[in-house]
Amino acid sequence: MHRKSKMRLGWSKGLLLILALASAAFYLGSIKREVHTHSERLQRAHHNDSVRSQGMLRRMDKMEEDINRLLNLVNKLEPADVKAEVKKDRKVVRKLYPNSFLFKKWGEDLSEEEQKEAETLFQRYGYNAFLSDRLPLNREIPDTRPLKCADKKYPEDLPTISVVLIYLDEALSILKRAIRSIIDRTPARLLKEIILVDDHSTNEDLGEKLDNYIESIHEECPGLVKRVRHSEQLGLTQARLSGWKTAVGDVVAILDAHIEVHTQWAEPLLARIKEDRTVVLTPVFDRVNSDDLTLIPCGPSADAFDWALWCMYETFRPEWYDLKDDSQPGKSPSIMGILVADRKFFGEIGSLDGGMKIYGGENVELGIRVWLCGGSVEVIPCSKIAHIERAVKPYLPDLSTMMKRNALRVAEVWLDEYKYNVNMAWNLPIKGHGIDIGDVSERKKLREKLKCKPFQWYLDNVYPQLDPLGDLLGYGALINDLKPDLCIDQGPMPGNTPIIYTCHFFQPQHCYYRTDGLLYIGGIKSHKYNSNRCLVDPGSGINPGLYECKLAKQKKFHMLWDFKQGGPIHNRETNRCLEIAMDEHGYYTLVIQKCTAQVWNIQHIIRDQ
Repeated sequence: MHRKSKMRLGWSKGLLLILALASAAFYLGSIKREVHTHSERLQRAHHNDSVRSQGMLRRMDKMEEDINRLLNLVNKLEPADVKAEVKKDRKVVRKLYPNSFLFKKWGEDLSEEEQKEAETLFQRYGYNAFLSDRLPLNREIPDTRPLKCADKKYPEDLPTISVVLIYLDEALSILKRAIRSIIDRTPARLLKEIILVDDHSTNEDLGEKLDNYIESIHEECPGLVKRVRHSEQLGLTQARLSGWKTAVGDVVAILDAHIEVHTQWAEPLLARIKEDRTVVLTPVFDRVNSDDLTLIPCGPSADAFDWALWCMYETFRPEWYDLKDDSQPGKSPSIMGILVADRKFFGEIGSLDGGMKIYGGENVELGIRVWLCGGSVEVIPCSKIAHIERAVKPYLPDLSTMMKRNALRVAEVWLDEYKYNVNMAWNLPIKGHGIDIGDVSERKKLREKLKCKPFQWYLDNVYPQLDPLGDLLGYGALINDLKPDLCIDQGPMPGNTPIIYTCHFFQPQHCYYRTDGLLYIGGIKSHKYNSNRCLVDPGSGINPGLYECKLAKQKKFHMLWDFKQGGPIHNRETNRCLEIAMDEHGYYTLVIQKCTAQVWNIQHIIRDQ
């Protein structure tokens, strides 16, 4: 038989079977209604007959379920030829943004117009606002807390909480969902207020449409939501301060607006602050993907930082793991930005540094200050918050400039003799970096008033994983006098061959020379548990090597160098020097050879040998 004829015959048989099953389901439903009516009459007359009728109804229910199951199965089991024909007839939609992160694993079925709308919103907000607008405001999210958390009991007389949501040009549906989750998952007796702090948004949706939503909330919870609007953009720190100053609850929780709180998120935080008002807390964040808004569970870890004061996650101290209970609070060197604290204690300890600008550093400053000045910082694993990881930030395209400035401000007030480690991390000179950090006199007076401990105490007792970097002699780009426009560079990665390259002064060209003779290329790690990459003379050939220092030591490479500013870089063991030479193509290359009196200079000298 012809292939198309077979396909039509197969499809015809399938269609007949579907019609037959559908008819059976229809007539069975009619019979059920008749029996049900008859059963009601019998119930008023003869009990036994009614019982028999009820049994018949249950058997019919089972038959109807079976028929519907078969009907669904037949609908799915279309002949392969029919599926192929349908697929061939389906209109192929052109992918407008094949390189967009948004469409890597989402948006397969969108029309071209929908793709344009989704991509435009993604570029504006840094997350999938198109999808958010189509999700329920009260969507369910999985309970990702450690298992023991569900069994914990909390006191009835917990402190009240004011929840502050800060935002700049947030998508309306995202903000609505945050509000809805807080209302639905916080006991009404504990939720004092929700304070929305708008740092001068220009998004029209956050005007009248948001007002209307708040009015609908107030029909359910009168006066629950308060609004604070900045007349100009003041930055994250000032937005958080505005929320705290407005709050009246016993405890203040300062959150981002692109979040959803989990079930029973507030109780463990409030219970811990009830035990100790000097503890500043942070929940554990689950990651919400910016493209498909799915939730990725994350386990508890400490919030910490490197010497550039960029935030990072860190393991807890060993004693937490000794508990063998992942529901217990863990001590943390710092916070990530979302914080929960006793409202009055937060003021007593100095709240946030209002001299911080736009973005970054204020959370690290708070963590250090709380530890040094009489409080402590903890992560609470039983409190979970789902947080969208934005693909782009709303404040600045490049946050590093402001982050650098704020980090230097923190260092000047709190880091004592270790403040220059921040300069090293940002490749800035020890003196005369030319960056205005603002007036820090009031913050220094606060430190004196609170009788805070020295930063050395913090390194010894709170964050001993930080490498004090006390034995550095120089850092920055290494430049040969023969070609002052070329710098030593770590070379292609992954790889183990350093090169000479046009100077750009970014991290691949950051070098560090230590008193023990080790020379790092490509940056320096802030933590003792990390391994830096050491320049080595392999002992043969002309090519220098660049290996993790631990590996280089195992391989018995020659790792120790003598170097003084304006002198050669000389290997102590092989007596060869790191130099530059021109290859057969007329390009300079980095070589190890018999010393020819070439001299090098490093950007920043800490002290002479």
